[in-house]
Amino acid sequence: MKRRDWANTQSLQQTHRSRGGVVRVAALLPAAAVILANGCATPLHPESDRDLRRSVRESARRELLEAERYPDARELVRTNRPLTLGISPEVMAELEKMAGPRSYPEIPALGPNIFGAEQQTATISLQQAIASTVENNLNVEFARLAPAISQAQVVAADAAFDWVLFANSQWAETDQPRVSSSINGIAAGVQGDQRQVIDSTVGVRKPLISGGQLSVQHQFTYTDNETDSLSTLPDPADESNIVVQLDQPLLRNFGSDTALAAVRLAKNTERDEVQNLKGQLITNTTDVEAAYWNLVRSVSDLQITQRLLERGEEVFDKISKRGLDVKQSDRADAASQVASRRADVRSAQKVLRDASDRLKVLMNDPRFPVGSEVLLLPVDTPVDQPVKFSLIDSLNTALANRPEVQRAVISVDNTAIRLQQADNARLPLLNLRALTRISALEGNVGSTYGEISDADYVDYQIRLDFEQPIGNRAAEAGYSVRRFERMQATVALRNTVQGVVSEVKSALRDVELNYALIDERRTARIAAAETVRTLLVEEQTVQALTPEFLDLKLRRQQALAAAEQQEIGAMVDYNVSLARLHQAMGITLERNKIQFDVPAYAPDKRVSRLFPDGDSVRPKRFEPRVPSSAESGPSSPARP
Repeated sequence: MKRRDWANTQSLQQTHRSRGGVVRVAALLPAAAVILANGCATPLHPESDRDLRRSVRESARRELLEAERYPDARELVRTNRPLTLGISPEVMAELEKMAGPRSYPEIPALGPNIFGAEQQTATISLQQAIASTVENNLNVEFARLAPAISQAQVVAADAAFDWVLFANSQWAETDQPRVSSSINGIAAGVQGDQRQVIDSTVGVRKPLISGGQLSVQHQFTYTDNETDSLSTLPDPADESNIVVQLDQPLLRNFGSDTALAAVRLAKNTERDEVQNLKGQLITNTTDVEAAYWNLVRSVSDLQITQRLLERGEEVFDKISKRGLDVKQSDRADAASQVASRRADVRSAQKVLRDASDRLKVLMNDPRFPVGSEVLLLPVDTPVDQPVKFSLIDSLNTALANRPEVQRAVISVDNTAIRLQQADNARLPLLNLRALTRISALEGNVGSTYGEISDADYVDYQIRLDFEQPIGNRAAEAGYSVRRFERMQATVALRNTVQGVVSEVKSALRDVELNYALIDERRTARIAAAETVRTLLVEEQTVQALTPEFLDLKLRRQQALAAAEQQEIGAMVDYNVSLARLHQAMGITLERNKIQFDVPAYAPDKRVSRLFPDGDSVRPKRFEPRVPSSAESGPSSPARP
């Protein structure tokens, strides 16, 4: 059934004259109806936040079932295997000076920079690198703008319910022929219509959260009759009326759930962008930690390869001094190993510079631009401390703090909002219009307003419009689409929960493995150092300097260098795995004492040309606060 025209709808009109307050009270009935309508919501299967929380719990319950059986925290433990080597404390101290992380106090030889000049360096701590990344990283800066855009979109969506001032004015001069009556063939009355009409309307209207619209308007009409042989009273005539009108849907588009859907979706978009910004901060903070420890590894690798080259050159000098009792092949083999070690030093210098540039890119510190040849050197060393952890606590923390989980929940809520809209759209269209009009007609403007205040002429009108597509196929199909989207969002949420659980477990295994590997790699390094030390003792006391002995010495030196690199690699991997664990748990910012506050927005004080006293919305710059070294104390990457 098509929507009926205004002239054909059922209407109830009543015009009467009366004096007193009864009519003026009746004129406010539409406003009373608005007050009642504002509190209404759609009666169609409302979805609550409680249902969303239940969905999250049900998705996580199966994943946490076994972990809940072992709630106690356990501390990482390992066997102190270097003690099993049976090395005395005096010899152990000598071995620590010969090789290992604490045996390299000096800055490695860096060689000339890309310009061929002396390499300039600058030291940086992990805390400084993180602070610079949070404040200056370009990816974070880009993500920081998204909540500002979303907040402006929330304001725009909410502005749909603002009062609107409207006005229009029209002047018309009419000169038209008109059908006139006749008596015995003689025309009676006027044969034309000549008049001037000025029609002006001004008012305000406001969309309601109930889905309807309230409007209050004043209309003024000035009519000057210029038709010959036609007298009107009054002439000219001034007509004024005040109209209060309420348009309210009763079925389709009824209720705050439908009317506020766009606002709720915009707010969810803002929340989603805030979580995206938090995720970007977590990712970049973790990446800069990994880059910092990679820089530590690169410095250690350069130190190890340089010491290995020095030891190789010492052996090659001894072989060269032997003279005729050394085979040419032995001398060539030693020279080959020394050349290979020298090439490793050059490669390690290049890797160190690349690691420094990678850290500069993440920091985006104006003091250390990427184009600068200042080489960053770390001042912090990897820590080797055990941590306590509980799988169930780690999983619960991750599900509560991971931005991905929060964004998945927001996506489910978005589909619920759209499903409500689609469900409401299946209803028939039944719209109500309630109107009250107070009118006055006099020969001058002042008299019309005086008569309006008396409310002598009052009209009432009630109108109902009905419409329902036969079959309603489009609305039913739209509802099916939204229902399937809701199912997809729920599946995506469960998939996100599974992914988070998997990441946390994998990160915990990495932490446990790398902590144990430190002990194993340290044992291997100490044993390799003891082998080299024994060869040095034999070289000074018993063993003759045969080519075979010197070749064995070269190979043992190579093995010791490899063991040193593996030990520092295990320590770096342990610190990186701790950073990855906190990333998987979603607490990287808290771990690094970064205060993440939802971006706030302040009015832009620039003067608007249209509304000089009005304000527009401008985002504040989001500044995550990183405590100073005096506040946070010494940097400690591995915080239990």
